[in-house]
Amino acid sequence: MPDAAAPSPASRPGPELDLRLVRYFTAVAEHLNFARAAEALHVAQPSLSRQIQRLEDALGVRLLERTPQGSRLTAAGAAFLPQAQTLLHTAQQAVRAAAPPRTITVGYVEEVVTPAVRDLRRRHPDAHVRTRHLDWDEARALPEGRVDALVVRTPLPIPDDGLDLTVLYDEPRALLVPASHLLAGKESVTPDDFAGEPLVACTGMAAVWTRRRPGHRPGAGRRPALHTPR
Repeated sequence: MPDAAAPSPASRPGPELDLRLVRYFTAVAEHLNFARAAEALHVAQPSLSRQIQRLEDALGVRLLERTPQGSRLTAAGAAFLPQAQTLLHTAQQAVRAAAPPRTITVGYVEEVVTPAVRDLRRRHPDAHVRTRHLDWDEARALPEGRVDALVVRTPLPIPDDGLDLTVLYDEPRALLVPASHLLAGKESVTPDDFAGEPLVACTGMAAVWTRRRPGHRPGAGRRPALHTPR
C-alpha cells in the first residue's frame, strides 16, 4: 500500500530556477551561437557554457546542442523557450510594479523640449517625466540635483566637470547693425570685422553670448546641448 504521506509526482515541487540562468538561455536561443550570446550578455563564453549546463542539470534535460554552424534547440529546449520568455516577462513586470515610479526632471532655458520629452515619455512609460523652466543663472540646478538633465546653450556659466555633454546641433550667430552700417550689405562677417564696435547685450541673454572680452574670439555659433550628471 503506498505511503499516504508521499506526494504524487504532480504535486512535487519543481526545480528552483535562477532567473539569471533563464535569461542566459533565452539569449543563446535567440542568437543560436554561444559566442554572439556571450558578447550580447557581456560575459565570457566559457562562463556562459557553464551556466547553461547548470540550468540543464537543474531541469534534468538537454536544452541546446552544439553544431559546426553554431547551436540549435533540442525538442525540450524549444518547448522550454516560450515558458522561459514568459517567466522573464512576468518577473520584469513584478519588479516594475513593486518599484516606486521614477521621476525625471528635464530643465531648459530657452529651447523647445516638448518633442524630446514626448519621446522620452513614450520610451519610458513607467517614468514620470516633467520639465522645469530655468533662468540662465539657475544652471546650478543641475549639479545641485534639482534637475536630472539640462538643455541649454553653451557655454555653461558653471564648471562642467562631472557632467556629460551631448551637443544637439549648432546655431549660427547673427550680427545686427543699422541699415546704413558699412557691414550691412555683407552676407557674412568675422569677429575681426567688428572688433572695434561697441556691442549691446540683449536683455535676458547671457553676456558671454553677446559681448566680447579682450582677447576673446567667439565661436561660430551657440550650441544647444544636453548636460547630464556623470
